[in-house]
Amino acid sequence: MKAAIYDHPGPPAVLHYADVPDPVCPNDGVLIRVEAAAIEGGDLINRASTPPPHPAFVVGYAAAGEIIAVGEKVKNRHVGQKVTSFDLAGSHAELRAVAVSRTWPVPAGLDIAAAAALPIAFGTAHHCLFARGGLKRGETVLIQAGGVGLAAIQLAHRAGATVLATVSGAKRAERLVDLGLDHAIDHRSANVADTVMRLTEGRGADLVVDPVGTTLQGSLATLRPEGRLIVVGNAGGSQLNIDLWSALQANQSLFGVFMGTQPEKPDVYRTVSSMLELAATGDLKVIVDRTFPFAAASEAHAYAEGHSILGRVVIVSTKQ
Repeated sequence: MKAAIYDHPGPPAVLHYADVPDPVCPNDGVLIRVEAAAIEGGDLINRASTPPPHPAFVVGYAAAGEIIAVGEKVKNRHVGQKVTSFDLAGSHAELRAVAVSRTWPVPAGLDIAAAAALPIAFGTAHHCLFARGGLKRGETVLIQAGGVGLAAIQLAHRAGATVLATVSGAKRAERLVDLGLDHAIDHRSANVADTVMRLTEGRGADLVVDPVGTTLQGSLATLRPEGRLIVVGNAGGSQLNIDLWSALQANQSLFGVFMGTQPEKPDVYRTVSSMLELAATGDLKVIVDRTFPFAAASEAHAYAEGHSILGRVVIVSTKQ
């Protein structure tokens, strides 16, 4: 099969499209002919900084497509079925072997690129807001941008929260309002903490979701006493340094979220399934910024890193 592979970490140019052996369908899994793979933040970080475990390593968390083989222990999937999947490697390829517990059927009417892009972004956002953040109706949540932010805005709005988010520019703010954003804060021209305090009449946000990392100190400054900060990823790319003395004095709580260990938990699996159904009916919007062919995976990574994207970048098969 063809795959986008790399044998040492570095810039997008380390990815090259090449022939590699076909994966073997596991007894407890399925073999998928990949039609779309969403480029996740973890994919970019791994390719840039993590030495691969072996030469010709296939990066990638999220992929959707058609099942072409089913393991002998699998009873709830069949050949020809469309599924989306989440694992810690292997999405940037024509074929993907994955445990069945990390796959979800794609509901009728849901675009395959959207199906690829939903589980990680929306699954992570839901886990941040509710499983870890305990968001309640009537509370105020600040979302510090990032790819998870588009999902978090929608889910928080549906839950009856007041939703604040940092943005870069008026045009992006306009699009986010359509997703349920109540107040946009342009971090390029406004002091985020001061603006949050003004919007909350000096109280502060009940919950902050921060996928950026470099903004953690500022996120703490927006929290009310006994508020909750969710640290999810490090899109800013630098070392995470934070002074926790103020958080200790204010009895604030910090929670970490890493979605890679979560999908097989029954409640998380059910949540992703329900959100796929909501996306199929249009009740949730999965935004794809741009698509690239698989052979242009290097260019797709460069675009995802070098542009202020809104939504997911997805690489798609031309053999459907």
